[in-house]
Amino acid sequence: MTSRERVIAAINHREPDYVPMDLGGCGQTGISASTLYRLRKAYGLEEHPIEICEPYQMLGTVEFDLLKKTGADLVPLWNRGNLMGLSNRYTKPWTMPDGTPVLMSDNFEYDTGAKGDIFVYPCGDRTAPYSLHMPAGGCFFDNLSRAPEVDEDNLTPVEDFKDNYKRVVDEDCRYWERESKRLYEETDFAIMGVLGGMGLGDVAEIPGPFVKHPRGIRDIEGWLMAHLLYPDYVRAVFEYQTETALENLECYREAVGDRIQVIWLSGTDFGTQCGLMQSKETFVEMYKPFYKKVNDWIHNNTGWKIFYHSCGAVEPLIGEFIDMGMDILNPVQCSAAGMDPVHLKKTYGDKIVFWGGGVDTQRTLPMGTPAEVKRQVAERLAVFSAGGGYVFSTIHNIVAKVPPGNIVAMYEALREFRGI
Repeated sequence: MTSRERVIAAINHREPDYVPMDLGGCGQTGISASTLYRLRKAYGLEEHPIEICEPYQMLGTVEFDLLKKTGADLVPLWNRGNLMGLSNRYTKPWTMPDGTPVLMSDNFEYDTGAKGDIFVYPCGDRTAPYSLHMPAGGCFFDNLSRAPEVDEDNLTPVEDFKDNYKRVVDEDCRYWERESKRLYEETDFAIMGVLGGMGLGDVAEIPGPFVKHPRGIRDIEGWLMAHLLYPDYVRAVFEYQTETALENLECYREAVGDRIQVIWLSGTDFGTQCGLMQSKETFVEMYKPFYKKVNDWIHNNTGWKIFYHSCGAVEPLIGEFIDMGMDILNPVQCSAAGMDPVHLKKTYGDKIVFWGGGVDTQRTLPMGTPAEVKRQVAERLAVFSAGGGYVFSTIHNIVAKVPPGNIVAMYEALREFRGI
């Protein structure tokens, strides 16, 4: 099978020739630029500045030479902009605090504080207040709270979030059409469309890191409390976001057609390490109807499989995920409560694709020995891969400071399991 055929088989619950693998297919299956730089060196690949494809988390572009070296089967179709509100033209040389040479967006603008902290301007606009902060010696950015105090008696949800969720323009469509054709015709990789737009209540997006002057309920604590205090506000934001997403999906379908196999829509987390962030009832009442509306449109109008990301102990929601039309669940955080791999595969494996879960990125991959990494990878592969419906990836991104030797061991274990 080609990589594309392999992924198509797996996401349709057929067992492929061997387990497909994703490295860098979206913003939750990627790798920190600093770790990527050292991994390329460990594999003896050309050393050069790492292109930052997702600057919020400082993820690096995984180039074709490393995709082939590790045995990956999928590539991303990115958008023209990113979570900083910056372009995807990564040409501006920059050095990370740990010394890693990278290329940032050409309109990346920042200041360095007296203690080495880095502060970023949204959309590269130096007249706007800083939207993101990287502490001295850090490896990724955090949101800054910038919105003025909310007038609780005069809430204006759509006006507040109109700059978060915008209609696409012709230049976006031309870019998607051109890039999807290039990836489809010049490679045999499966393609994930990283469109987004349905990250309802995503804590990365609510503060508006890509908005010059955010307003409304923007701090995370206030947003979570708003589900109880101002539920109509939250619903109005979700309704506006959903209608915008549906309009954009029409344009996206026209631009990419059937050249993509998977579409990434949301990175909203619904679980913590120990349980749900909100009650199941809240999810069913306030989130599920909007997700279902978009999922139904995609299933009725395309052949794409729908990819959602949610960290944490989300087992109580998986039945709801399936019912609302989710095809693929990532990152499959097996260390969280109730997320035992055997239980997940036995209970839900014929109804939803598990994408991730391959190794624990909190302890095993960064802190274990290569032998421990290989053992856990082999165990997870044996459970999840049976009968198809599985794509191997780490549990969320490979973060900074992970020993390259452990990553090499992970892909060695995958290769051994594949029998190639």
